Amino acid sequence: MKKSIIVLLLFFVAFGQAQDKKWTLKECVQYALENNISIKQSELDVELSEVERLTAKGNFIPSLNAGVGVSENTGLSFNPITNNAQTTTFLSASGNINVGYTLFDGLRNFRQLQRADISRLASQYRLDKMKDDISLFVANGYLTVILNKANLEVLKSQNEVTKEQIKRTQELVDAGSLPRGDLLEIKATDASEQQQIINAENNVQISLISLAQLLLIKDYETFDIEDEGYNIVDGGVAGKDVSEIIAAAKENRSEIKIAEQNVELAEIDLKIAKGVNWPTLSAFFGYNTRYANTTSFIQQVDPNNPTVTQQIGTVEATGQTVVGTFPNTFPVEVAADPLVDQLYQNDGIGYGLQLNIPILNGFNTKGNIQRSRVSLERSKFQLEQAELDLESTVYQAYVDAKGALKSYEAAQLALESQELAYNYAKERYDVGLTNAFDFSQSKLRYDNSRIDLNRAKYDYIFKLKVLELYFGIPAIELKF
Repeated sequence: MKKSIIVLLLFFVAFGQAQDKKWTLKECVQYALENNISIKQSELDVELSEVERLTAKGNFIPSLNAGVGVSENTGLSFNPITNNAQTTTFLSASGNINVGYTLFDGLRNFRQLQRADISRLASQYRLDKMKDDISLFVANGYLTVILNKANLEVLKSQNEVTKEQIKRTQELVDAGSLPRGDLLEIKATDASEQQQIINAENNVQISLISLAQLLLIKDYETFDIEDEGYNIVDGGVAGKDVSEIIAAAKENRSEIKIAEQNVELAEIDLKIAKGVNWPTLSAFFGYNTRYANTTSFIQQVDPNNPTVTQQIGTVEATGQTVVGTFPNTFPVEVAADPLVDQLYQNDGIGYGLQLNIPILNGFNTKGNIQRSRVSLERSKFQLEQAELDLESTVYQAYVDAKGALKSYEAAQLALESQELAYNYAKERYDVGLTNAFDFSQSKLRYDNSRIDLNRAKYDYIFKLKVLELYFGIPAIELKF
């Protein structure tokens, strides 16, 4: 009984801990990298490139094929052993082994292996880029949840102040120190804030669901994140010159590496297309044998009358008959030789070299070479465009980060000013020197300034992390 109670208590403790789990940003990013469908598809592309590389390696290995055939013939058929036509039923079998090896094919096999290596590297770069993109999506979604939660806390804390003001205003109205309109104004402010809180709660829930969907987590109701301890952490990238960040991005970013690998692939494809113009030299070796269980006939000399005299012609001048003595034979049916003996007696081998020289194939080779040249030029333009796009993107990210920092600093100053104005308005309202409408407007400006500060803060954090990512810091090593 005690054991059952202990197990039950442990279950409830574990269940409660699972319900209370809050995901950190690092956990979310790591989970997304392990479970995201797009990343899994990119990993499959890497596996396919490994298969392509294995196939390219296989081109350097001789081909080996073996064949076995068994058949039964009834009626008039040619005996595969004697090659004579006979009417009977017999079982025959044959087997062969063939080996082929390409000695020279214009270095196409070597180029195919080079292409497979480059293709594998390009697939890995595409996977790395996909991971970076997913990490940014997760970080953006995560910071959106934190921003919405921070805004919700601002609205709740300020609503608490409003409720305190309602109590105080009610006392002053009851004492006749303030008109009833001030109380109604404060209550209207409270109602408006309650509506804003409901909207903010909806925003938090929606952003949590969006993040959970991005992570492929279906338990929306209990999913939550750790919303504390995330501040502005500048690793020094924001202070670097934009040219230094652009140079680092060109060296480290997968976009450029992918475009560079595409150029190399196009160069290899051109060499492969040109290799078709070269002769192909291959070697071959073949072994074959056969067996049949059919009987055959041999001529046997009659022991009782071993010879026979027969006329073989006449002498034209004299008309004299010419005779000859021949063995007196008669046909005797004999059984088929044993299987092993036939396989040994009927085997044969063939070997040699084969040279194929391309002369004319309807300009297909020339067309393929021309297409490969065009593809090479296109890939070079794409590399150049990728460098320009990356430079523009990094520069834009740099400007965005600088602008977000200025916006954050301006939001801090605005909050300080609005806080002073709010405290001053509160003091005047408490002593009856201002009305409820003016006080509520001052409070509204203060609330908005706190929300604006939250928005500016997390916008700067995200844009700073984007800049660090372009500088070459891995997504899972970004610090918040």
